[in-house]
Amino acid sequence: MGGVKKPHRYKAGTVALREIRRYQKSTELLIAKLPFSRLVREVCMNVAPASSEVSRWQSQAIQALQEAAEAFLVHLFEDSNLCAIHAKRVTIMQKDIQLARRIRGAWGGLG
Repeated sequence: MGGVKKPHRYKAGTVALREIRRYQKSTELLIAKLPFSRLVREVCMNVAPASSEVSRWQSQAIQALQEAAEAFLVHLFEDSNLCAIHAKRVTIMQKDIQLARRIRGAWGGLG
């Protein structure tokens, strides 16, 4: 019975580790620009709904916000990963993120 060759499959986790290494090496932004821009504008409208003027944003301002947001999230996930490892787990859970935020304090350890 023969000539059908099974497709090659990597061990579980190999592709995930390769993907992690690829993203750790990269410096480009990973959140899509347009949805992030829409989110920023939506939050701005919710924070200051009384002003009748439409707020305008420079593209560099939104880019700076996105860089800061992604840096914040990366550091939060690094700290959450340490919390999970301390609990002898490899999977980050919500309680790890909550603990990392609580340990960091009000400003998230960035000030």
